[in-house]
Amino acid sequence: MARVCEICGKGPMSGHNVSHANNKTNRRWYPNLQRVRAVVNGTTRRIRVCTRCLKSNRVTKAA
Repeated sequence: MARVCEICGKGPMSGHNVSHANNKTNRRWYPNLQRVRAVVNGTTRRIRVCTRCLKSNRVTKAA
């Protein structure tokens, strides 16, 4: 399963681990995804949503 927010499409970002000796190795930052019961097109579904979308009320949570 892809680590992508189903609302905004936010996915992993890439960069480097930088050691004290300035060696650089690749690494990834993953979005903070939560599985949430949400109302989508009038039905309740479980979707993976980033916390930024949850905080900004882009998702209507199911009761």
